[in-house]
Amino acid sequence: MTERRAILSGSAFEENIGYARAVVDGDWVHVSGTTGFDYTTMTIPDDVVEQAEQCLQNIGAALAEAGCGFADVVRVRYMLPDRADFEPCWPVLRRHFAAARPAATMIVCGLADPRMRIEIEVTARRRNP
Repeated sequence: MTERRAILSGSAFEENIGYARAVVDGDWVHVSGTTGFDYTTMTIPDDVVEQAEQCLQNIGAALAEAGCGFADVVRVRYMLPDRADFEPCWPVLRRHFAAARPAATMIVCGLADPRMRIEIEVTARRRNP
């Protein structure tokens, strides 16, 4: 039987909406769209680059709990309300993803809260579960 388990971050969003930060299903790790909120304080910076950094900290914590890391990411999706905010984030994104070179998509769309300037979703495959 394939292992399936939920990873929770403690975000109020997870409780209120009814989802998990990540789901481990066998070798696959699916990390939900993650924003720049610091889940311990439920605060979010105004700056998009700082939000991207916090997104990746949140994602990194979920990946670590799942038994993998950024090197295991095979797919990443970036969602931003303002396309002009994407390029300033590139150095942060490159620092985390350049080694893995995952397939990537950037989508311009509205996000759930007007303070959110970027949301990132990843899929990883654990090499040594």
